[in-house]
Amino acid sequence: MTGDIAVLIPVVAIIMGVGIGMLGLTLNYRRKREMFQLHHAERLAAIEKGIELPPLPKEFFESERGSPGPRHYTYLRRGVMLLLLGIVLFVALHAEAGPDEAWWGLIPSVVGVADLMYYFLARGKVETLGPQSGPQNGASPGPSGPMPGPGPTQTPR
Repeated sequence: MTGDIAVLIPVVAIIMGVGIGMLGLTLNYRRKREMFQLHHAERLAAIEKGIELPPLPKEFFESERGSPGPRHYTYLRRGVMLLLLGIVLFVALHAEAGPDEAWWGLIPSVVGVADLMYYFLARGKVETLGPQSGPQNGASPGPSGPMPGPGPTQTPR
């Protein structure tokens, strides 16, 4: 009896972990699909009535965390964390397993140093770019740039 439960615990944990992840992905997909359908219907109604198209909401272009991609400071934080984690692993493995196996602990440190190098090398480029400008004349940003729409001087056909 005890052996059966011991076998079922990891199986249930794996199934529940994968199931919860799949449920989260499915619910997120449905929410985004409904949001796109509602916005598409709104844009079609605006085109039919001949009024100016509303710009696409910024939520369409943001990830779940609220940004279009990783911010510049993310590389600094991740680099410092991986560098320190690698040093701690190196020291712990050196104390427990010996100097031959301790070198494996430096792998996260090397990745952390690479992130820190990227942070410091790209910092000047990010500062010179400045803030990004938004769409002009009611144009909505599309996958390859601003999408032309009826501007203030254009009339819909």
